[in-house]
Amino acid sequence: MTSGAPGTEHAERFTLLRPLLFTIAYEILGSATESDDVLQDSYLRWAAVDLSVVHDSKSYLAQLVARQALNALRAGARRREEYVGPWLPEPIQLDGQDPSADVVLAESVSMAMLVLLETLSPDERAVFVLREVFGFEYSEIAGAVGKPAPTVRQVAHRAREHIRARRKRVGTSTAPMDTQRNAQITAQFLATAASGDVEALMAMLAPDATWTADGGGKVTAARRPVVGAAKVAGAIVGLMRKAPGTLRVEAVVCNSAPAVLFYLDNRLEGVITVDVVDDKITNFYAVRNPDKLAALTTAREISRG
Repeated sequence: MTSGAPGTEHAERFTLLRPLLFTIAYEILGSATESDDVLQDSYLRWAAVDLSVVHDSKSYLAQLVARQALNALRAGARRREEYVGPWLPEPIQLDGQDPSADVVLAESVSMAMLVLLETLSPDERAVFVLREVFGFEYSEIAGAVGKPAPTVRQVAHRAREHIRARRKRVGTSTAPMDTQRNAQITAQFLATAASGDVEALMAMLAPDATWTADGGGKVTAARRPVVGAAKVAGAIVGLMRKAPGTLRVEAVVCNSAPAVLFYLDNRLEGVITVDVVDDKITNFYAVRNPDKLAALTTAREISRG
């Protein structure tokens, strides 16, 4: 290794792969802010590497970033266990990317998938992401997670089966997302919610529709998920009626899915991402923790390679 300031070639190689590296870190951590920190730390380490020994920059940097992200995930495990109320991923807006251009990528950064990934152990999550989303070889993943390749293969199988079983249990669709159709359904739902018609809202929801809110103990939010079409519809109408100020909503796309930014007196109060399966809304993910909204205005570029 060499020390000193990073060279132009170091910077060029890292910049070229940055969308991929950010995506790896984000899918392992579920936090854009923490992913930025991981990339900054990884770049400092990369800057000290002798490039003459690097045969494949993509593989080398992917392993480096995954290793740092996994370390961060392990270090933050206790913090997440002590989190007040449900913990939801930090939502991101994409930099002018068409979510339908890469179906696997779009699905992998969806709130529904990121929430499922939270049910895996840190090692399982890293292995699943690197193998199932990015298609890295077991030998490459072994270098990232510090386990022998045969063990990595077993971990990958276990994680894959766990995700498959959980998706079946919670009714998550495996079909490609129709982003335009889902956006229409979300817009229709917002208009109906504004009218206060609870029964009309219920007709747009899956019977076991769920509202999950993340306030982190810093703002008012339900401490437990609200489950069932009637309860969710009633809760949403109640929230809109009780808004302590001028309520404004803005339709956007977050995590490759329809989402709504809501403002009170022009102050961003939260973002709600909507999960639609078979033209019925199955999940609302409402992120209100101000710490998770701070980076929302930064458009992100994501990539699988």
